[in-house]
Amino acid sequence: MSSNVLSLLGWTFLPNLVTGWAQSIYYGVTIRAGSPRPQPGSPKYAEHRRRIHILVVSAYLLYTLYEADWELRGASSFYQDLGVPLRATEREIKSRFRRLAALHHPDKISGSGDGDNVGDYFMHLKTAAETLTDPARRFAYERFGPDMVSWKHCATVHDYVSRGAQQLIPHYGAAAVIMYVLGLFGYLEWGRYWRWLTLVVLAVFEVYAVTRPRFPWLVGSVVNPLLVRFTTHPPYLPFQIISLARKCSITLYIAFSQLGPLLRPQDQQEVATTSEKQLKQNLERLEQTTRAMDADAGRLLELEMTPFSGDPETIANMRSKLKEWLVQNTIRSDPMVRDALGRSLQKRRVDAPAGARGTR
Repeated sequence: MSSNVLSLLGWTFLPNLVTGWAQSIYYGVTIRAGSPRPQPGSPKYAEHRRRIHILVVSAYLLYTLYEADWELRGASSFYQDLGVPLRATEREIKSRFRRLAALHHPDKISGSGDGDNVGDYFMHLKTAAETLTDPARRFAYERFGPDMVSWKHCATVHDYVSRGAQQLIPHYGAAAVIMYVLGLFGYLEWGRYWRWLTLVVLAVFEVYAVTRPRFPWLVGSVVNPLLVRFTTHPPYLPFQIISLARKCSITLYIAFSQLGPLLRPQDQQEVATTSEKQLKQNLERLEQTTRAMDADAGRLLELEMTPFSGDPETIANMRSKLKEWLVQNTIRSDPMVRDALGRSLQKRRVDAPAGARGTR
């Protein structure tokens, strides 16, 4: 469980680093030398980063599933070690063990110089045969894996199921506590409902798989027959399916954290709120700029009126002249104002060109 949590926390931060490398490589391949690259913070750069991030995380998630299956195949099973099918009878298992014992018994190959390994392998085969020829232990092995070999004081199916339940309850209890605590600290916010649903579904499936006398229908009737018929992949045992399902659940948690916010369409209300905030910020900046310009104009006007500070009549006359001068030489000289006046006059005089000032 701890390794799964470390994997979840590690891939909360690592994809950003890998995405940066992948984006640099992508621009190096797709953009010709000398051409400008999208600048960080631009919409185009952000869109490229989002798509590359989705590809990076998806590739990792697919790899984790492949890696989990590869580890299961590498660990083998008692059936594979003995070379018997899943439906092998007690007689077939004993017969197969006698053949293997004749080949791998330490007394038969004592002069090989590798007696310890030979002895360990023979004991492994013996344990496998003894487990699969005992109905209760065979039931427990198929559902709880090789760890059940070390369980003491277990003789019946009920004993093994009770012992296995003692491991399931702490496992899912710890998983629920960790998810709850991470949620309190702000992690795992997106897809919280689906995470809890995945945990509940996995717990129900595992309880069903370890308590039923037969394999789960999907495994026994669909998955294993297809694997045997079309591939060289060995059929799954219930404990292997459970292990793979746990890995898949961690993969789903990472997908919810990494891919969910990227694939979710932005809500229209959020877009409207964001646009309104941006408009408000722009208006505030425009208002501040206008106030600064008014203050500067006031200071310049006062500076121009300084020589006439003792003559109120002259100051009033100068103010009116300055206003007229500003209108004539500043506002009317603006290209947009001139064009507007020209279009207005064009409606009166057809031959007046656009931008004309009415001084033909």
